[in-house]
Amino acid sequence: MPLKILPLVIAAISGVAMAIQGSVNSALGKVVGLWESTFIVHLIGLLLVSALLFIFRVGAGDLSRFMQAPWYVYIGGALGVLIIYSVVLSIPKVGVAPATTAIILGQVFTAGLVDHLGLFGLQKNPFNLYSVAGSLLMAGGAWLILRQ
Repeated sequence: MPLKILPLVIAAISGVAMAIQGSVNSALGKVVGLWESTFIVHLIGLLLVSALLFIFRVGAGDLSRFMQAPWYVYIGGALGVLIIYSVVLSIPKVGVAPATTAIILGQVFTAGLVDHLGLFGLQKNPFNLYSVAGSLLMAGGAWLILRQ
């Protein structure tokens, strides 16, 4: 069990980063516009990753093998645009906590489906009674948060 703590801490840090990112992206969107902020966010990400890969030589993969990956793994870039745009659009209208709650709910239910069906080449991890109960409790909590 202790071996699973570190990945969960890292995932929680990702959640913290997502809430902050959504807030600052929304603030940028108010200044420059929705599509423009989406572009700027991705451009900065591209520049950072380019520096990490090509200047600092971070990474142990092999970019020359990118054509060997299945076609569907490349929709992540398009989904990234959809995610940033949706967050920038929703947070100013409903607030960070309600938007993040809706995001997490969408993630959990979609993740449960992906796990249960073993989509995208991932190992099947069937939903059990505990998973269903936890998801329903989370949905109930989300309903209370969103109720305002």
